[in-house]
Amino acid sequence: MHRSCPSSIQTTDIDIEGAPTLQQAVRFALFHVVQAAARAELRAIPAKGLTGGGYNGHTFWDMETYTLPVLTYVAPDAARDALLWRYSTMDLAAARANLLGLQGVTFPWRTIRGQECSGYWPAGTAAFHINADIADAARRYVAATGDTEFEKAEGVELLVETARMWRSLGHHDSTSGFRIDRITGPDEYTALADNNVYTNLMAARNLEHAADLAVRYPQRAGELGVDDEEIASWRDAAAAMVIPPPDGGVTPQCERFTSLRHWDFSETPADHYPLLLHYHNYMLYSSQVVKQADLVLALYLCGDRFDAEQKARDFDYYEAITVRDSSLSASIQSIVAAECGHLQLALSYLGETAFMDLRDLASNTHDGLHLAALAGAWQAVVAGFGGMRDYGETLSFSPRLPQRLTRLSFGLLYRGRRLRVEVCGDEATYSVLDGDPLELIHDGESITVTQESPITRPLAPVPHRPAPRQPPGREPAVELTEFHALPQATHGG
Repeated sequence: MHRSCPSSIQTTDIDIEGAPTLQQAVRFALFHVVQAAARAELRAIPAKGLTGGGYNGHTFWDMETYTLPVLTYVAPDAARDALLWRYSTMDLAAARANLLGLQGVTFPWRTIRGQECSGYWPAGTAAFHINADIADAARRYVAATGDTEFEKAEGVELLVETARMWRSLGHHDSTSGFRIDRITGPDEYTALADNNVYTNLMAARNLEHAADLAVRYPQRAGELGVDDEEIASWRDAAAAMVIPPPDGGVTPQCERFTSLRHWDFSETPADHYPLLLHYHNYMLYSSQVVKQADLVLALYLCGDRFDAEQKARDFDYYEAITVRDSSLSASIQSIVAAECGHLQLALSYLGETAFMDLRDLASNTHDGLHLAALAGAWQAVVAGFGGMRDYGETLSFSPRLPQRLTRLSFGLLYRGRRLRVEVCGDEATYSVLDGDPLELIHDGESITVTQESPITRPLAPVPHRPAPRQPPGREPAVELTEFHALPQATHGG
């Protein structure tokens, strides 16, 4: 039985003032994410949760990248169970790796109980980033909970075996750079590419963290056959990971991406979206058109590898070629838009991901809810307008509030404390509701919050930049004016 779930919902509720329907939609989203996972009990969390038969009950990489970050800070016992389910399938992942001629484990992109169920390998098996997504979910969970029991047992093995896969998948080239070629990143419209930035950055983190854990738990690592030479090889690969340099000031999503043909959006009929239903894969794979956030996802999850100006240039560039033919995209674009100072655009994308099913925006809610999009609504609030980042040693925040919202408040469970963050006007207040003092970072400043002494700090100025443009007809699907109208029931929704 999960002890954390019932009490944690009130603790981690999100309060939004200034947009009543958005408030309702975000609570709807959080309810369904927790409902789908709270009593999963060592089973996978399917893409549709408990709400429909879409995707035939399959689980995808978005369980770790979208759903588990929410659970980690809202219902950590459920996050632990999901990771333990992945761990329970490692024998099948090892068999898959062996079939592919690789070491370690190759987790499936699409599965029910552990086998790869995708019949189209360029968008399935080739999306090796799932290994790093799982490894990062384990890293995040331990950092947020302090669960060293999980870390030194299942965590070490997950990290070791995923690192072994990366070391065997990639290779050092003639200049000693570590390359990962002919793989598919999150953007399924750019398959079988070389050195996908998101994949390579996440793989490097996977390798580095595996090496750290092997050193921290030498006995457990020894049981898995890890020696000093293997640890050194992981660190070498991570340090030499090839990240394509900016081309014309823009980070290419993968090697040669910015040299591909430009997609003619002006000649693309509105009824030809999603593009994959109307154009041959060859045309998609050889063009600069993006199905869902990929390089932009790297700007969020690996944001410490880009400076602010690079993020702004990259976001503008990819915003103009991303068509959001996936419900996974709007939440990530919302987060990075907020960081780059495009607060109204970020709010619009938050509305799109939050109302995906309440407004049946994709016309397929009858197949079940889009659980990752719902989880993305939480992330767009907490990581977007709350500015939370968890890839460093200390949890950090850089809050900012769009004009339409007068107040934002959210709670987290973190290292045995109940933390509350409130953003109102031009300041943010951090409160520890119970537990020991907690060190945080607010806009680059280290602060220590105690139960007795909440800390209030001014918000950093929001950078003013020209608003980016989307492909014609692919602007956010929800107007800001709709946030004040009660959502209408949709037929079949």
